[in-house]
Amino acid sequence: MTEATEEEVPLVPSPGTGEPGSLTPARSFNLMFETNVGPYLDASSTSYLRPETAQGIFVNFKNVATVSRMKVPFGIAQIGKAFRNEITPRQFVFRSREFEQMEVEYFIDPEADFKEEQEAWIMEMWNFLKAIGVNERLMAREVHEGDKLAHYARACTDIIFTYPFGTQELLGVAARGEYDLQQHAKASKQAMEYQVPGQKRKFVPHVIEPSLGVDRLFLAVLCSAYDEDEINDETRSLMRFHPAIAPITCGIFPLLKNKPDIVARSQSLAAMLRKKGFNVFYDESGSIGRRYRRMDEVGTPFCCTIDFETLEDDTVTCRDRDDPLKLQRVRIDDMPAFLEKACELP
Repeated sequence: MTEATEEEVPLVPSPGTGEPGSLTPARSFNLMFETNVGPYLDASSTSYLRPETAQGIFVNFKNVATVSRMKVPFGIAQIGKAFRNEITPRQFVFRSREFEQMEVEYFIDPEADFKEEQEAWIMEMWNFLKAIGVNERLMAREVHEGDKLAHYARACTDIIFTYPFGTQELLGVAARGEYDLQQHAKASKQAMEYQVPGQKRKFVPHVIEPSLGVDRLFLAVLCSAYDEDEINDETRSLMRFHPAIAPITCGIFPLLKNKPDIVARSQSLAAMLRKKGFNVFYDESGSIGRRYRRMDEVGTPFCCTIDFETLEDDTVTCRDRDDPLKLQRVRIDDMPAFLEKACELP
């Protein structure tokens, strides 16, 4: 065969216009970030930032299994930075070149039903997303099949989420088989076999991998929590974060800022709750209604008002963001237990 001339190379039509000739020739690119380590810039200093967190787990599988005396099935979880040379970073924090990733590598017996194990993890992840406030009505499954399935995977299902800019992957659960451990064994010449305690049987475990981008999860939680309602013909926006993940758990308000006794009790309650590990916000500026409004905007689930009745019976008026008309009196000593129960995940 003779080499084709530039004129003979067919022009690729633009996906935007359908007309050929407006696109540049195809070019290769590297999805991994290249850098140099050390004082000298030569071939030996070339290195790459990690494109995923998983491989560190696979490299250390044998050490963890031996030192911790873990029995299959068991999992290793990790969270950390990953870097990819994305061609088109976009949509706020959804797609970026530097991102936070968390993964679980769950090692199973090769004779186990990997589809059953994968389904159990899909449901576990689905329920986790629901529990922290991701809107289930905006979630769905997408099964990878055919050429959409990665070369290392036996099966993969994504939990997808409908963002304001479209439906995209949020979380993936892949059955990776023994591919990764076998590749590391070949490269290192070290066996990645697991010795079954009390038996002569050895095997290279298979892996189920739930993987989630923290930035995408953050965006999904924001989209799910955002809400609007109307009060007196005025539309207001608010965030309905689950108490367990709300940036501020409780607002603490003295009814009047010119009453020293009420202010002192309010500051004392705020200090006590902070010592118990709650993030609270003390506010004495403006009317009670305006203070409630500010807390609703940032997603604070509860507000406590210290008033004259507090000075008599040590109770405070507690307001629930999601049921603002339901005001209840709670004893100051019971506030930590009240908030702890509210912050429990189902």
